[in-house]
Amino acid sequence: MASTSTQKASSVTISHTYDVFLSFRGEDTRKNFTDHLYKNLDAYGILTFRDDEELEKGGDIAFDLSRAIEESKIFTVIFSKNYANSRWCLNELLKIIESMEKEGKIVLPIFYHVNPSDVRKQLGSYREAFANHEKDADEEKKASIQKWRTALSKASNLSGWHIDEQ
Repeated sequence: MASTSTQKASSVTISHTYDVFLSFRGEDTRKNFTDHLYKNLDAYGILTFRDDEELEKGGDIAFDLSRAIEESKIFTVIFSKNYANSRWCLNELLKIIESMEKEGKIVLPIFYHVNPSDVRKQLGSYREAFANHEKDADEEKKASIQKWRTALSKASNLSGWHIDEQ
């Protein structure tokens, strides 16, 4: 007589502080696109992390951003002309892609006035940004630059939205 046993998968409940984490270059989109997106998400009761609203004054920015990424369910990455100029943005993106790959979190890219292939292949303003990052880069920074390039390629291969200039 064969016996069968069923195993119940143990479920781990992960508490999330935020439904959505917005990653964006402030100077490009804060006062227009990102502000409108944030206000609309908030109006629908979607708890959204946006750095200027949520970072504790006097706190450790890198730690607080990392924690907010860990405590978010969905990421909206707004790729804009100057996104790749910011090491903060690129490091956020690394953590976001890591969360996607390890925890299956959702990443929704928005290509705001940039071509997705420019992000993927680091062309146009993304090429210029990486040329600046590579100037006088030591070995540690060169390793980071390669990770940033890989993260940009992975993120830009995801289905998202392309918002062209009007």
